[in-house]
Amino acid sequence: MKEYKTKNLRNIALLGHLGSGKTSLTESLLQAAGVIQNKGEVERKNTKSDYLVEEQQRGSSMQTSLIPIESYDCKLNFLDVPGNDELISELYHALEVVKGAVILIDATKGVEVGTERVWNEIRRRRIPAVLFINKMDKENVDYEALLEDIRTKLGKRAVPFTYPIGRKEDFEGFVNVVEMKARIYNGKTCEDAEIWDEKKPKVEQLREMIMESVAETSEDLLEKYFGGEEISQEEINKALNHSIINGELTPVLVGSVLKNIGVNTLLKMLVDYLPTPDVLKELEATDISSGELMPIKTIDSEPFSGFIFKTMIDTFVGTMSFIKINSGILNVGDEIYHAQTDSTFKINTLMTLIGKEQIPVEKAYAGDIVVTTKLDNLKTGHTISDPKRRIRFDKVNLPTPVIYKAIKPLDEKDEDKISMALGKLNIEDPSFDIQRNKETGQLLIGGYGISHITYITERMKSLYKVSVNFEDQKIVYRETIKKKGVGEGKHKKQSGGAGQFGHVWIRFEPSPKDFEFSEEVFGGSVPRSYFPAVEKGLIRSFEKGPLAGFPVIHVKATLYDGSYHSVDSNEISFVMAADLAFKAALKEIEPTILEPILHVTITVKEAFVGDVMGDMNKRRGRILGMDQADGYTVVTAYVPEVEVISYAIDLKAMTQGSGQFERRFDRYEEVPQHLQTKIIEQHKR
Repeated sequence: MKEYKTKNLRNIALLGHLGSGKTSLTESLLQAAGVIQNKGEVERKNTKSDYLVEEQQRGSSMQTSLIPIESYDCKLNFLDVPGNDELISELYHALEVVKGAVILIDATKGVEVGTERVWNEIRRRRIPAVLFINKMDKENVDYEALLEDIRTKLGKRAVPFTYPIGRKEDFEGFVNVVEMKARIYNGKTCEDAEIWDEKKPKVEQLREMIMESVAETSEDLLEKYFGGEEISQEEINKALNHSIINGELTPVLVGSVLKNIGVNTLLKMLVDYLPTPDVLKELEATDISSGELMPIKTIDSEPFSGFIFKTMIDTFVGTMSFIKINSGILNVGDEIYHAQTDSTFKINTLMTLIGKEQIPVEKAYAGDIVVTTKLDNLKTGHTISDPKRRIRFDKVNLPTPVIYKAIKPLDEKDEDKISMALGKLNIEDPSFDIQRNKETGQLLIGGYGISHITYITERMKSLYKVSVNFEDQKIVYRETIKKKGVGEGKHKKQSGGAGQFGHVWIRFEPSPKDFEFSEEVFGGSVPRSYFPAVEKGLIRSFEKGPLAGFPVIHVKATLYDGSYHSVDSNEISFVMAADLAFKAALKEIEPTILEPILHVTITVKEAFVGDVMGDMNKRRGRILGMDQADGYTVVTAYVPEVEVISYAIDLKAMTQGSGQFERRFDRYEEVPQHLQTKIIEQHKR
């Protein structure tokens, strides 16, 4: 593969709903570029980008693949991003390093939930895009209705740059409205053709719409347009590039990936219209020496800097780090500074990948995407740079996990392997959470849905030969007291030699703090040297509450009286006495059970707000407010954790897959009395 300078590079994310044809498009692109002779098929499990066992079993992408294409004297680094909406880390990290996107739309289904989701993400980041309507060769496709659907859901700036043509209702090809050229499928390939007379009025109308947009980009072109002068193709392309980059236009193309219709036209338009890595917004990094922010220009003349946007663990190769070169030039043999470990190392290997196929490279320029191997300290979100300019880029902010599942190894001998395997997989996917709950004894995996968590365990099985079973997450309750009361504790034990004696009076009362201990002892009834033993005894007692064995919190204990024996009193005696005092006070202080309360933020379409709020009330939730954002309604609420264990699944079902939510722990709150009996019985069992 040739070396490409910044101006000849394009970094493009392939996005779309599940099943829209992204992976099949990569096969068509590779064939169009002459990289492969015969296309792979998802059904046959032989595509370049879906090479993981888990992907082939599922028939869908589960991780972002790099597919570089050489075309029109440019290198286009395509990132085939999974359409699964639970693989948020893959989407967010891919969008961090691209300057353009192709969003595929299934012509038989129109704008789906996943289409709107990725559209909203690229608009938020101001990434220009091309919409490619795939599967136009299927029966009963209504192009005008599709276009209306796109404009309604994705915005009025969507403009057809190609227009479908065919005899009767068949899709046989398209007109490139920008260049006014027709391409017809002959059964094997597309070839040039004349624009049919009956199609000319519509095509000319669309062409006029595009030319008006072109003319509006500069006064010179506006003057030419109204003066009837011809605007050159180069001027048209430059003007359209300007409009697309600024978000004033979104090209709509048509085709069929299966038949390779529209693929070459797509490639040409991506080269002509999508931005090079050195345009759009400059990057920002923190100067490690001064702590100040500094602009980073994606040009060769700047010192080298790079961002690790993806990490993969390969059984044979080891750690593979995907680097977006944010500035400068990277060579094999270069000494590099690693911000996260404050150390330097040498780059021994550089390559690009076509799926898993490795293609060695010696040098890469600003804006390019390359891979290095066997550097275990490099992880997703890390920064590498020239040692003479030590900088750090911000990590990608990921939402917190929304669903947790407990896992247990099928074979007890694999217990020790699980932590190691999960730790390695967490390097690949930093979005999932690993928690070992000491109270319940459960090992928990937190993710964005069941599909996400299942994929992690499937990877664990294929890479590390560890199989697991799932269990429901156990809720971690707490106990507390509701009233003020006192308790006497007297521990007395005589057995031949030295005995044990400890005697205390302790006042217990509710407190906003987890635990408070104080003393009001007068006259030395309890020597000061035994105060720590009393506190220790209470802490030990509070580890297992009196109702169901949950830790006790929000209690203030005040030691105010007691007695001791000059010979028999010792530390253990007062530890035991404190425990007895707490038990004696139970009849006065009214113990109760607390449950974890979450703060949730639910983002839904207007049509589902009523259903979501009604459902939240059934879950004992308390609505805090509603806001509008990007055409969606954001509902915030407090809700008991036990009520939303499977909310990620329920919300999808309730909102036809369009709803999303985030959660965080807020506080503990008393469980309603009628539910406490059930909790106590369950945990005693």
